[in-house]
Amino acid sequence: MNSYVGMKGIQLFAVSFWPMVKAGLLYSIPMMLLSFLLGLIVALFVALGRMSRFKPLSWLCATYVWIIRGTPLLVQLFIIFYGLPTLGIVWSPFTSAIVGLTISQGAYNSEVIRGALTGIPKGQHEAPQSLGMTKWQTLVHVIIPQAAITAVPALGNSFISLLKDTSLTSVLTVQEIFMRAKQISAVAYKPMLLYCEAALVYLIFSTFLTFLQHAIEKRIGKHLVPETDK
Repeated sequence: MNSYVGMKGIQLFAVSFWPMVKAGLLYSIPMMLLSFLLGLIVALFVALGRMSRFKPLSWLCATYVWIIRGTPLLVQLFIIFYGLPTLGIVWSPFTSAIVGLTISQGAYNSEVIRGALTGIPKGQHEAPQSLGMTKWQTLVHVIIPQAAITAVPALGNSFISLLKDTSLTSVLTVQEIFMRAKQISAVAYKPMLLYCEAALVYLIFSTFLTFLQHAIEKRIGKHLVPETDK
C-alpha cells in the first residue's frame, strides 16, 4: 500500500513539475523582470526627489515611501485589483500585479539608491563641476554610475526576494507558480506534495539568480579592488 502511494506521488510529481516551471517562465520571471526594471526607474526618481531641496517634492516622496513600506504588499495588491474598479479603474490580473510590485519595489529600492547616492564623497560632486560640468552632467556621468556599483549587492537581494513576492499575485488569479500548484492540488488532493514541489521550483529559480548575483558582484569587485603588486 505504501509503495503504491509512493508511486502515485512520484507520478504526480513528474506530471505537475513542468507546469509549475512553465508558469514560472511565462509569468513569475517576466513579472519579476518588468517590476524590477520599472521599480528601479521609480526608485531613482523617488531617491532624487527625497534628496531635493524643494521641500514639497521631498515630503511627497518621503510620504510615498512611508506608506508603501508601512503597509503589506498583499493589501496593496488587493486595493489595486479589487479596490480600484470601484473608482472605474480596471486592469487585468497581470497588469495589476506589475503595478503593485513596481510600486513596492520603487519604495524599497529608493532607500537603497538614496543610501548609495549619499555615500558618494562630496569631492566627487565638486571636482567635475570645477572642470565645467553642470550639476546634471555630474549626476548622470559621475555620481549615479558610482552609486550603482555600490548598490548592486542590496539591489541583487531585492531582485531575488521579488521572485518570492510574485507568489502573492496568485490572489489576483495570475497563473504563476503558486497559482498552478493550488490548481493542481484542488484536483489531485495532494496539498503537501504539491506545495513542497512549488517551494522546490522557487528554490531552483532563486538558486540560479543567486549564482548570477554572485557572478555580477565578482565582476564588479574587480573594478573596485585594486590589484596589489606581487
